[in-house]
Amino acid sequence: MPAPASAQRIRETIEPVVTAAGLWLEDVELGREGGQAVVRVVLDAPEDAEEQVDLDGVADVSRAVSAALDDLDGLPERYTLEVSSRGATAPLVARRHYARAIGRLVVLRLDDGGSLTGRLVDVERGATDAEDAVVVTPETPGVKGRPAKIGEPVRLPLARVREGRVEVELVRDKDDARGGDSAPDGPQGRED
Repeated sequence: MPAPASAQRIRETIEPVVTAAGLWLEDVELGREGGQAVVRVVLDAPEDAEEQVDLDGVADVSRAVSAALDDLDGLPERYTLEVSSRGATAPLVARRHYARAIGRLVVLRLDDGGSLTGRLVDVERGATDAEDAVVVTPETPGVKGRPAKIGEPVRLPLARVREGRVEVELVRDKDDARGGDSAPDGPQGRED
């Protein structure tokens, strides 16, 4: 009888399939829900990708992952497979997350307890991972319809960032030239 499958064995089995699809395997979880085994797979786009993972890409990879898992010994006969992308509000953890968030409004919690809110304008690759940095243009929201206050760009080593998140913007100024979508999709702009 084969040993029970682990999240690590599942990762080793499906990672080549995900990589062949041009995606990044962000996370694999094996758990139970309602008495049934659940395999959760989270996908991401590689750092150099300009677009996020779309639903068609998730569906294609889901079929390939399911086929690969059919050949893995040790999985329960019945299990639920959930394949998803990271999502718009997932924390920024890796350099590749920051690279694809360029142009977005971010909130960074720093190692000294402070925070920085602003537009992410660049991600710099250092000689080592510890030397990677982000460049953020601070933004303070305007009061009562006034425009936001924009500060001078700040270069911040990623090693100083304890937590980073993209702020979902429901409305963007159509004349905004800081990297946002300049063509609104509807009467109030677009949802990012």
